[in-house]
Amino acid sequence: MMKRELVIIGAGPAGLAAALAAYDNGIRDILIIEREKRAGGILNQCIHDGFGLHKFKEILTGPEYAYRYLKKVQERKIEIMTSTIVTELRAEKYLKVINEEIGILEFKADAVVLAMGSRERTAGGISLPGERMAGVYTAGLTQNLMNLQNIKVGNNIVILGSGDIGLIMARRLTLEGANVKAVLEIMPYSNGLNRNINQCLIDFNIPLKLSHTVIDVKGKDRLESIIVTEVDENLRAIPGSEYEIECDTLILSVGLIPENELSKQADVQIDDITGGALVKDNLETNVPGIFACGNVLHIHDLVDYVSDEAENAGQAAAKYIKSGHKWRKNNIFVEAGDGINYVIPQLITLGKDLEFSMRVKKPASDKTIKILNNNELIAKNTFKKVNPSEMIKINLAKEKLLSLKTASIKVVVE
Repeated sequence: MMKRELVIIGAGPAGLAAALAAYDNGIRDILIIEREKRAGGILNQCIHDGFGLHKFKEILTGPEYAYRYLKKVQERKIEIMTSTIVTELRAEKYLKVINEEIGILEFKADAVVLAMGSRERTAGGISLPGERMAGVYTAGLTQNLMNLQNIKVGNNIVILGSGDIGLIMARRLTLEGANVKAVLEIMPYSNGLNRNINQCLIDFNIPLKLSHTVIDVKGKDRLESIIVTEVDENLRAIPGSEYEIECDTLILSVGLIPENELSKQADVQIDDITGGALVKDNLETNVPGIFACGNVLHIHDLVDYVSDEAENAGQAAAKYIKSGHKWRKNNIFVEAGDGINYVIPQLITLGKDLEFSMRVKKPASDKTIKILNNNELIAKNTFKKVNPSEMIKINLAKEKLLSLKTASIKVVVE
């Protein structure tokens, strides 16, 4: 059993940023555990640009963004244990890990930061009908095969789901000579950033078909065609609207799921909406000394926001370690009200200025997001457009919290 002050699970953008923040706040005994052979997480396969404008005031590729943080981690001589899988995490901050060279190791930490990221929904996860022939991939797997392994996945391609990875891969596949016939989206609006719709679809004349989905796949050894249908406002297939598209590849870009199996082992409470942990404003979970940040907490649209959030988690973990494990108790509950899908954090104290991260339920124009206490307005922010694909951030000064009449606040869209 090895003792460490801080163990961070995951060496992606969240884990690296949390480690740097903890180090710069006085913690030196830090271990980052990463299951892949190299640090950087999903950024290593994101060779497109669009990263870093918020953090570095310049546009970087994914590997360039990861390198900026990895270099700082290396300069501080923070230990990263790669090719290592955490198989067990307990509430008392005990970890069991397997390293492919060393074998089984056990750690007891003063604090743990969860930064495991997310995984993709698969064909089984969305109950895609039909046989399981070759030619059906997730968007992230396609990105890995093409960008890291130089493997072309197909020639005539349809993408189901308009998430950002799917949109980016539509462009990437087109640039490599594939024929992307369409991007299908079951919702009446896209789930990707507007810039990606413009740069990846419109610029390449790739059609985006909203309120469409796949109801069958055909082929023996390899995919040959798919059956597509329009759906109504209840997302049910409209009889008579079915048609067939010939293709040899179907790529699924149907959402990400926070990777929280280890969190559940440690009795971390999970939010039914986000799929991530319920956290206080310091990003601490219900388990004292276990913090969460990045896509394991909730799915982000910008990696810059992941880094910001992870820095807060690293600072909070450092404070927890240095305070002798004494920490504030939550006393205010945050409710996602009308039009709001979720709000992070879900529990807050009165100790500092706050930044809320949230997503709306549907696209709209000229909307005001209000923060209410006992039905009285304490803060508001007006937006020309709101979209579920784009995270909204609203700040609330601690002075506003001091005048609360009840132990809860509600965030609504009007």
